[in-house]
Amino acid sequence: MKRFLSLVSSLLVVATITSCTKKANDNEILLGSYSSNTGATGSFGILQKQGIEMAVEEINAKGGINGKKINLINYDNKSENDETLAVVNRLVSQDNVLAIIGETTSGKSKIGAQIAQANKIVMLSPSATNPDVTKVGNYIFRACFIDPFQGKVMAKFMTENLKFKKAAILRDVKSDYSVGLSDVFTEEIKKMGGEIVADVSYQEGDIDFKSQLTAIKAKKPEAIFVPGYYNEVALLAKQLKELGMTQILLGGDGWSSPKLYEIAKEAMNGHYFSNHYTTESTDPKTVEFVKSYKAKHKEDPDVMAALGYDAVYLLAEAIKNTKELNRETIREELSKIKDFAGVTGKMSMDENRNAVKSAVVVKTVGPDYKFITSVNP
Repeated sequence: MKRFLSLVSSLLVVATITSCTKKANDNEILLGSYSSNTGATGSFGILQKQGIEMAVEEINAKGGINGKKINLINYDNKSENDETLAVVNRLVSQDNVLAIIGETTSGKSKIGAQIAQANKIVMLSPSATNPDVTKVGNYIFRACFIDPFQGKVMAKFMTENLKFKKAAILRDVKSDYSVGLSDVFTEEIKKMGGEIVADVSYQEGDIDFKSQLTAIKAKKPEAIFVPGYYNEVALLAKQLKELGMTQILLGGDGWSSPKLYEIAKEAMNGHYFSNHYTTESTDPKTVEFVKSYKAKHKEDPDVMAALGYDAVYLLAEAIKNTKELNRETIREELSKIKDFAGVTGKMSMDENRNAVKSAVVVKTVGPDYKFITSVNP
């Protein structure tokens, strides 16, 4: 930990003193993004990047923002903390971007946020739901709801829709996202008269969950809350079935990836998680997005693509509204966003720079996510 904090400190200093090596011309707007295009959460990053690039292409095809075309610079952080520090530092100090679209995960968004805040440059994360991300400072924003809302949604769904009272939790103790969401879910279940009968842990990269599941089985919960990412969740679902356990799995938006079904197959059927949108939406804006994305990529857009797409348009709206284009005016205008109509729903920035918006609960049915209900903030 000391070595890591030392590295963070060193790179923050480098970011603030390194001279800029790039400068946008008068007809372009330099935007940066970093994503896990490879590594443990590579599915997230690839989808996010596809959504971001699609939005940039659309905006540029229509003439850009106030006559200026977007020049997007994306780096792969390889799902690694040290690489995240390196690429965000590069975007800020060498590429001299005007704003940054952050990572999908909360942990790596917090790392990038430290550098962005120190250099007073807006970072907008499409999907980092841990509350601490935007607490880093006033230049850090998100285009999604936060875990206290997501945790409440799933607790309410379990107690009111499924009529369950007893739950177990299986959390990734090394993940800010998983720990934060587990804590909120626990608190909300208790408020609603339910009970957490077991709370056990694992770590990202684990492949054997049978000892944890066996311990949970003895406590006889009706549901198991697993707020992790798709790789581990898929393996866990397979092992749940192998052990003959019939409990419903519940989770958060970290489940959302085509890899979930690819790994787990039919073992993933019949479980539920909270998400940011559904491809079954009848909203004209969402319908058009799904149609265009499918034509381009030959598959339905997963939520990370949709959130990346919305993040670009949110930044574009803020930039369009600036009287004098610079990092500070972008921050000011982004903080004023109200009732922005995105493909993932209508959203407004609150005083803590979090997007206030609805959530949906979906059911896993084969490779598809079937819409069950939506919950307003």
